[in-house]
Amino acid sequence: MSVKEQILQEVVIKFAGDSGDGMQLTGTQFTNNTALMGIDLATFPDFPAEIRAPQGTLAGVSGFQIHFSSNKIFTPGDLCDVLVAMNAAALKANLKSLKSDGKIIANIDGFDTKNLRLAGYVDGSNPLEDDSLDAYEVIKIDVTKLTRESLKEFTTLGVKERDRAKNMFVLGFIYWMYNRNLDSTIEFLKDKFGKKEVILQSNIKVLQAGYNFGDTLETFTTRYKVEKAKLPSGLYRSIMGNQALAMGLIAASEKSGLKIFLGSYPITPATDILQDLSKYKAFGVKTFQAEDEIAGIASAIGASYGGLLGITTTSGPGMALKTEAMGLAMILEIPLVIINVQRGGPSTGLPTKTEQSDLMQAYYGRNGECPIPVIASHSPSDCFEVAYEACRIALQHMTPVILLSDGYIANGAEPWKFPQSKDLQPIEVKFKTELDEGEEKYLPYKRNEKLVRPWAIPGTPGLEHRIGGLEKQDLTGAVSYDTDNHQHMIKIRQAKVDKIADYIPLQTLDSGPEKGKVLVLGWGSTFGAIKSAVLELQSEGHAVSHAHIRYLRPFPKNLGELLKNFEHILIPEINNGQLIKIIRDEYLIDVKGYQKMMGIPIYKGELKDEILKYL
Repeated sequence: MSVKEQILQEVVIKFAGDSGDGMQLTGTQFTNNTALMGIDLATFPDFPAEIRAPQGTLAGVSGFQIHFSSNKIFTPGDLCDVLVAMNAAALKANLKSLKSDGKIIANIDGFDTKNLRLAGYVDGSNPLEDDSLDAYEVIKIDVTKLTRESLKEFTTLGVKERDRAKNMFVLGFIYWMYNRNLDSTIEFLKDKFGKKEVILQSNIKVLQAGYNFGDTLETFTTRYKVEKAKLPSGLYRSIMGNQALAMGLIAASEKSGLKIFLGSYPITPATDILQDLSKYKAFGVKTFQAEDEIAGIASAIGASYGGLLGITTTSGPGMALKTEAMGLAMILEIPLVIINVQRGGPSTGLPTKTEQSDLMQAYYGRNGECPIPVIASHSPSDCFEVAYEACRIALQHMTPVILLSDGYIANGAEPWKFPQSKDLQPIEVKFKTELDEGEEKYLPYKRNEKLVRPWAIPGTPGLEHRIGGLEKQDLTGAVSYDTDNHQHMIKIRQAKVDKIADYIPLQTLDSGPEKGKVLVLGWGSTFGAIKSAVLELQSEGHAVSHAHIRYLRPFPKNLGELLKNFEHILIPEINNGQLIKIIRDEYLIDVKGYQKMMGIPIYKGELKDEILKYL
């Protein structure tokens, strides 16, 4: 049978199955394989909210979406070209996100009577046997049966152990379908199971069986290929947002000459930062898994007080618990980086789903007048630069800094071009080690031109000083209840944060004319959807512009003037309109919003339709 090859510009695949079917591993391996081929990509893992939801139910569906292309892309895609459904629940949960002419690769064994009932299908109905899927190309494969047959020679493996390899069969078939090489995954399996020969060989055997099955499937007469993307030359790797944050922190540590101390409490979706940093002890990184959120940030404050680069990581519920300690760090005026990987709220909310709903919390979520700079990453690779910049601001302006990421960025992946150390902005840190000439006594709150106080490590001879959570007397740091002094200190702390605007870049447009009818203004993970929608509209002849804000507090000095150049300003957010309120308050501009709060990113298509309303 002759099989023809078809060249495609881009493809979106969604792997979906029960949380025990290994869909995250399958998607990650296909992602790594894609990255090694030099194809541009973006991913979106979709985890179930429960740690182990009942098998076969909609609540237990785990998914992994990958968009890969020979052109530059910025999102994991809107609708899928291919849906791999390991059971009935996976099909039901994801069918709405499949293109009308898309392909469904269905594991027949996952559509038995029990699985259909658990997925909520009407008794007696099976979507693989009725006409409900006529709009799609359905490829039925008994993955479970074929996996077991390929492992008959592995007599020491039980049925459950053999069934765990189902995802390797699917991965092998997808590799064949998209004309890929198995070598990268075989090397991964050797690294993972090198000391477990039976497990290693069984997984390789099933991977190869899935690949070879493509040659024997007579109904499948076309293989597909996506060419290498035309990316700037350099050394690339696939990177996830939390990994990039960890590396950015380490880079800042090396450039500043300060060792990192991370005090943290595990919380979805931020835990990976703690886990990743714990691997870098060779760089002097110290990680402490605290007993709770408060202990995590308190330990990081203590580390900063002692002259280290203090870091703490969390998500929204943890931020709520850390608020008093954030106020302490602010009034002490010591450097601290607080990373909030946002998730759906309120309360414990949607632990594994993405949201941008903690912006107001970052701005105002503390008692008293407590200004803290806020900076946000917009993509997985951007997390490196944002982590580095957050550390720079914290160290050079003696202030805690809140860094906002979210679940979509944290777990998503994209190609990342390795930065060069020489290209990173220097981070100069000066400790006060002695009294200046003519200085009779150390004044811990005597400020420089940035309104920044000196940093003296406790125990330095002659520089004994007093700090704490009570209001301080200006200059001396002594406890003060004087009313005039309190107002003065509030104003000067605010002025110090506002003055950071003099040391950050001016706001620029990502694309589009400098003046016009519509500006789409974004922050955080809406970047990819906005950029894709705006570029597509521009290619169709529409005059629309895009600006994305990294520095959320203080704003870049020219932001207000930039906004006044446009008739309409649209702010898409994965919240109920938080940046809108801040922009309206700051600049008295009637901005419009587009909100989505479904635990998933904004799609390019829906945003494009919204922008067209203002053109």
